[in-house]
Amino acid sequence: MPISDTLTILPTLQRKVLKLMGNRFEITVVADNEKEGLAKIDDAVAEISRIEKLLTTFNESSQTNLINRNAGIAPVKVDREVFDIIHRSKRISDVTQGAFDITYGSVDKKLWNFDKNMTSLPDAETAKKAVHLINYRNVILDGKKCTVFLKEKGMRIGFGGIGKGYAAERAKYILQQKGVESGIVNAAGDLTAWGYQPNGKEWTIGIADPDSAHHPFSYLSITDMAIATSGNYEKFITINGKRYSHTIDPKTGLPVTGIKSVTIISPNAEVADAMATPVMIMGIKVGLDMVNQVKGLACIIVDENDKIYTSKNINLK
Repeated sequence: MPISDTLTILPTLQRKVLKLMGNRFEITVVADNEKEGLAKIDDAVAEISRIEKLLTTFNESSQTNLINRNAGIAPVKVDREVFDIIHRSKRISDVTQGAFDITYGSVDKKLWNFDKNMTSLPDAETAKKAVHLINYRNVILDGKKCTVFLKEKGMRIGFGGIGKGYAAERAKYILQQKGVESGIVNAAGDLTAWGYQPNGKEWTIGIADPDSAHHPFSYLSITDMAIATSGNYEKFITINGKRYSHTIDPKTGLPVTGIKSVTIISPNAEVADAMATPVMIMGIKVGLDMVNQVKGLACIIVDENDKIYTSKNINLK
C-alpha cells in the first residue's frame, strides 16, 4: 500500500486574539488546517463586529443611543434582535430581583471614578439619588411595533452586563454553522466552549484567583458549556483598609463589598455573563439560593476572606 494512503490529517488548534467591543477576544477552533481555521475565525469576528455596531453606546447613530436620546420623549423602533436582547434582559432582571438592570447607564458617574483620587464614599442619601433612574420596569416594550421606550427623561440603557456573552454565543453559532465542531470563544473572561480538544479531551478552563487574575485557583473540565466571572480584582478602591468593588448596587447606589469574585457556569454564554454581577450584588446566601433554583446554572463564589462557596452541582478539581 502506498504511504500516502495511510496518512491521516490530524486536526490542529487555530487561534486569533484581537480587540473587539473594547475587550480582548480570543477565538480558538479545531480545524484540519491553518487556512481553513483562520477563515472561519474571521467569519466569527465579522459577527462580533456587527453586534458591536448594534449595541454600542460609543456611536451616536447606534440603536442603543437612539433609544437613550428619546428617553421620556417617544418610543423607538428597533431591529427585532435588539428588541429581543432587551426583552431577555428584563426577564433576567425579574429573576435577579433587579440586581441585573440594563438601565444602569442612568447612574451619575461623577460619584464613582474608582481611581486613587477617590478617598471616601458618597453618603447614602447622595448615592441613592444618583441611581433613582435605574429601573428596568420603566423600559416599555411593544412586541407588535417592535419599539422600546424609556419612561423617564435621563434614563439610559447599556449592554455592558450581557453584550459580551451574547456576542460569544453568536460567534459560536456562526462557527458551528460553518462546520466547526470544537472551539472556544473567550470574550475577556466570558467564554463558551464546545466539542473536544484534538486529543479527544474536554477543554480545561482555569477559574481566576481574585488576588492574582493570571493564576487560576482551580480548574474545570467542560464541553458545551459557558463560564463568566465577575470580580472586584478588576477595578476597585480601598478606603480605610476596606476594598470596594466597582460594581454598584442599583438599589443603594453604593459599591458592593464582601465578595471578591463570582464565577457562573451555564450552557449559554449570555446567561452566564448576565448572572455573574447580580450574584455579587445579591450576596452569598441569596445569590446561591437563586442559582440553585435555576436549572442548568452553577456558581462559585470567593468571599473577602478567600472562603469558597459553591452551588449544589459544582465539582471543583
